Formats: sequence, C-alpha cells, structure tokens
Amino acid sequence: MAIEALSQTTIRETDIVLESPFYIPMTGPAARPRRSLKHDNTFIVLDSHGDIGASAGGPDGLFNTDTRYLARLELVLDELQPLLLGSNLRDDNSALTVDLTNPDVYRQGRIVLQRDMLHIVRTIFLWCGTAYQRIGVQNHGDRPASFDMTLLFDNDFADLFEVRGEKRPRRGVGSSKMLGPAHVLLEYRGLDDEARATALHFDPRPTRLAVNSATYHFDLAPQQVASLFVAVSCNKPAGFSPAPFFRGLLAHRREMRRSTLGATCVETSNDIFNEVLCQSMADLNMLMTDTPQGRYPYAGIPWYSTTFGRDGIITALQMLWIDPRVARGVLRRLAFYQAKSVDPLADAEPGKILHEMRGGEMADLREVPFAQYYGSVDATPLFVLLAGLYVERTGDDETLAELWPSMEAALQWIDGPGDPDRDGFVEYRRASEQGLANQGWKDSYDAIFHADGRLAEGYIALAEVQGYVFAAKRLAARCALRLGLAQKAGQLATEAQTLAARFEEAFWCDDLGTYALALDGEKKPCRVRTSNAGQLLFTGIIRPERARMVAADLMRPHFFTGWGIRTVAQGEARYNPMSYHNGSIWPHDNALIALGLARYGLKHSVECVFKGLFDAAAYMDLRRLPELFCGFRREKERGPTLYPVACAPQAWASATPFTLLEAALGLEFDVQRGEIRLRNPRLPAFLNEVVLRDLRLGPSSVDLRVSRHGEEVALEVLRTRGQIQVSIVLAH
Repeated sequence: MAIEALSQTTIRETDIVLESPFYIPMTGPAARPRRSLKHDNTFIVLDSHGDIGASAGGPDGLFNTDTRYLARLELVLDELQPLLLGSNLRDDNSALTVDLTNPDVYRQGRIVLQRDMLHIVRTIFLWCGTAYQRIGVQNHGDRPASFDMTLLFDNDFADLFEVRGEKRPRRGVGSSKMLGPAHVLLEYRGLDDEARATALHFDPRPTRLAVNSATYHFDLAPQQVASLFVAVSCNKPAGFSPAPFFRGLLAHRREMRRSTLGATCVETSNDIFNEVLCQSMADLNMLMTDTPQGRYPYAGIPWYSTTFGRDGIITALQMLWIDPRVARGVLRRLAFYQAKSVDPLADAEPGKILHEMRGGEMADLREVPFAQYYGSVDATPLFVLLAGLYVERTGDDETLAELWPSMEAALQWIDGPGDPDRDGFVEYRRASEQGLANQGWKDSYDAIFHADGRLAEGYIALAEVQGYVFAAKRLAARCALRLGLAQKAGQLATEAQTLAARFEEAFWCDDLGTYALALDGEKKPCRVRTSNAGQLLFTGIIRPERARMVAADLMRPHFFTGWGIRTVAQGEARYNPMSYHNGSIWPHDNALIALGLARYGLKHSVECVFKGLFDAAAYMDLRRLPELFCGFRREKERGPTLYPVACAPQAWASATPFTLLEAALGLEFDVQRGEIRLRNPRLPAFLNEVVLRDLRLGPSSVDLRVSRHGEEVALEVLRTRGQIQVSIVLAH
C-alpha cells in the first residue's frame, strides 16, 4: 500500500510540474562559484574567474531590464584559461576583483612561459547601464614575457525567462558589426519591434579585433605592468562614450556611500555578527534601485531583480526601524502602479497592488503575463499594513494624505473582489491559466495542500493573509483617526475584530494545536502544520493563550531544526526539506515569526530563532543569508545545507538580521511622545553588547548602548540630538 501511495503521488506531482510554466530548473552543478553586481536596473552574474559563459551551470550574463545584453565574456591567455588565485567582492559590493595567473604555456613542445609568472588582476563594476572592467597584468618573471591575451564575447539578447528555461518558437534577428578599431556593436530587433544593442568599447585599441573577439599582444619586460580596459554598455544612444574607468569607479563608490547616509548604524560585541550585518546592509544597498517614486529594494539576483510588491513591502517593513525612507519609496511606487481596471491575463482588479513588473521582450509580447502582474493575494493588505506602520514610525501625515486614496482602494478590493463569496475571508484563484496557481508568498504549485497531500482547489483563503487583513484594518483605523475620519476608523476597527472572531472559528484545529494552512474552495481546512501559523503571531490576530500554543509547536523538533523554523513540519504529507516551500527554511519567514514571538512576550523563543539563523549565516559564503536553505536537522560540527537555485543576495533575507535584532530589543517608536521604548529586551548569548548610532525619531536622534548581564540588559544613552527619550519597558 505504501508503494502504491508513493507511486500515485509521484505521478500526480509529475503531471503538475509539467503544467507549471515558471519553474526554475536546475540541471547540474555550477562548475565555478558565481558572483553578482547590480546598479539600478542593470545586474551582472560572473563566475569566480570574472568570466561570463565560460563554465556550465550558472545564469551568467549582463542583464538590463530583464534582457541579457552579454552572454559571453571570457579571458584566455594564448588560448588557455588562466589559473585562479582568488576572487573577492569589495565589502560595499561596489566591485569584484579577481586575481589570476598564467598556466605553463607551450609552443612547439617547449615551455615558453612558466606558470605563475604573470599576475593578472580583473576589476569589474557596474554603473549607469555599463559594465566596466580593467585588466591589469604584471610580469613577475626574470625574463621578458611574450603572449596574447584575448577576450571572447558574444550575446543572444535572451529574455530573462528564456534564461530561466522558457522555450520560444520564434525569436527576433541579431547582428554584429565593428564600428571602428576599438568598438563593436551587437544588435537585436525583437518580435516586439524593439531595437536592443550592446556596445563594447576597448581601450587601448586591440591588436586584432573581430565581431566576437579582441586580442592584445604583449611583450612585457621583467616587472613591467600593462593595463587594458573594456566597457560594455546596454542600449546607449549612438555616439555614447563610457566614462573613464577610474572616474566612473570613484563616482559609483561615492554614490553608494551617499545612499546609506541617514540610516541607523549598528555595531555589536560579536565580530562575526558585525560581518553579517555589514554584508546585509551592503546587499540591501546594492538591491536598492532609484525609481521615479523613490528608492525601491529589488527582490533578488538573478531571477527577481525587479519591482516585486510583496518582497518590497516586507523588506521595507523589516527596515522600518533602521531607515523608514525605504518604506516611503515602496509605498509611493506601489500606489502609482495600483491596478485601475480588470485584466484577467494580468490578474488585475481595481485596487490590487502589483505583484511583479517585467520589461523584457516576452513581457512586452504578453508571452508571459508579468509586464505588470497583480497575481498576489497578500500584497494588497500588506500595502495597507506597511502604510500604517510607516505613519506610526515617522508621523509623516503628508505622505499619509497622499497615500490614503490608494489605501481606500486597497481596502475596497479586500472587501470586494478579494472576497468573491462574501464570507469575510480574502481568497484567490488565478484568472488565467498563464498566471500563478498559488498567490501567497508560498507560490509553488504544490505549496497549499490537505493533510493527505491533495492539493487545495477552488478559491483559497490562506491563514496568514487573514492576519494581514486584520492588522491592515486596525492600522488603517488609526490612520483614519489621524485624518479626522472618526466614523471610518470605527468601522475598520469593528471589521478587524469581527474578522478575528470568524478566523478563530474557521481556522483553529484543536487536534493540531495550531491553525490550518488555508481553507479550500469548499471551505474545508487544510489541516497541515506550517510556518504560516507563525506569521499570524506577527499580525496579532490570535488570542494570547493560543499564540503560546502556536509558538510552542514551532519550537518543537518537527519545526525547529537548530538553524531555523521550517516552512512545513516534518511528518506532514508533502514535507521535503529540499523543496522550495514544503520543509525548507526561509530567513524572512523566521524574521516575521520572531517579531510575532516578541509581540507576545516570548523572548526565549526569539533568542532561539535569532541564534539559529546567526549560526547559519556564519557558515554561509560572504556571511550572506540566502533566500532559503534546506530544512535538515542541525548536526554537530556541520553547517546548513544550501538550496541550489536560491537567490543571493535577496532583499528580505538580507534584511533578516536587522529584524531579528529589532525583535530581540523589542523596539517601539512613539512619535507623538518623542519616545523610543525597548519592550522586554533580551540579547542572545552571542551578543554581550549592541550599539545603535543615529537611531532616528522624527527630527531627533539618539546613540545608545544595550549591554547583556545574564538574562537582563542595561541601557546607556550615549548621545542625543533634539528632544528624545529612551526607556526600557518590562511587561508580561
């Protein structure tokens, strides 16, 4: 019987995978580690040698607005690959530096250049739609070195969805031409009749130049140094000339430094955690993109380097205590793109908040529905929730007045099209077969299921979404009061309380001691233990006694691995620790759960989650928390198991260490009183001290130190600017 059941499950899952149109395949391991850089709408994925397309297994390329503008850029030395010495990103992510040397070079059976004689340094950065590279070479031998250095390049102008694995029956037409002795132009006219072009600029002029290669011949005396420069530009106008390398690099670094001014600075007594925080802030700064509405955190590299509603909102929420300006940019941009009409292909309905925006050829042609796609059931209540939290954090009534019409439109969608059967719960079902089948944050095709493994069908009401709606309406009620709309405020507060009562009746599973994952189209609960119940703690929709039951369950071994809380508990029908959403560990999910644990005063559990994720980050490459990692149980003297196609960096994962610190400190901001409170603060054992500098509240700011003494903390105010109070509140 067990074999038969497994067979049926396998067949069912295989059939569904074939129907899943936006699955990201992983067909083999990466031959070389990958590194990423980003600036505004341009990002680049290179391997550890600084090459593009020279080794298998990675989504290599120079990308701009969801199109690949360079698919190959490989350095060879007398037709041989150089040997890697080392590869490092700058601490601020502004540039990648790669150190290489030469292999033994033979001609006619004799060594003419012994290995390790040449030191080759590649320095690469992105700025204003152009990838800049300097290649420096020095002869460390005691005799002259004569050799050719060649850059091999090519492009396919692939849409990002093609790079992800989508097949297209037809494509546009590409061409290549030389514009002179040091310039090559790669062109493509797509099926959307848009012209796209990649310009390669070489300095000095190569010894030999072709439409797919540039060769330099060097004769270097002992200790002699030489340099060459290449700039690759995306869609620049005719006659465009890239900035000189060093001038561009300096301008780029200055811009990155300016963008972090005004954010709170965090220092701790733990050097490794300081590295985690520095990497997180550098990654968040790199993912920030200047838009007409303000700075916006793009979701992640390589697959999600664009405007995502849910990701941007949650990232801004996580950063609210450090830098509330991020939330303002997110809210203004999402309000600007709020749906105004019905479009089934885009899953759009008036009032809905954007899920995803794409600018490539396939989106232009609607081969994929994501040009402006609204297939997200949670982005709309989360938008209202973030707006409320932003106003309470900043007291920015001017922005509230600007956003209020969009908030009202979102609330109208929540009570209208978002609740098609008028049962009081927000539900989803895709309007087009091209859209996403699941439209919560767990959007894998198999993420919403019943206890026996059957997938939920029909209109689906997710547990955490009802929590988001509850919190959104409570916060919107307080916003309405600020605007003098007392009647509206009372209505929203009543609706929130009614929802909480109905939610308890419909979702609580007494036998599980937790809440159902969802209700399916027949209003039958998906009786599955998942981390979705943990996010309910963050929203505050559940009663304290049940909150403690949910929290206790999340900290048991079937959920908590020692590294973090799994998305699905071990033992559930579709549990798989190597899956995307059914047993893996997502840092941002744990971060929101930690905020919920702190809300209910469960600081010991906050400490366990904080320590688990800190320990995981300590094992990660660059101390960078990825989008997710596998949910295997922690074992002694072993690090966590990585998930092969996880985005890194990814915005809400990068923001997670700051959220965990917020939960541990219990930070609260009261603009009207000019007061910052630390509610039940408790530092984990690996932190003896935390210093926050330039922690802002309105026009004022403070520097403070929190020190651990056993399970207690001491607070010291180091400096204040303006009128501000800081206090510790101990309450249970």
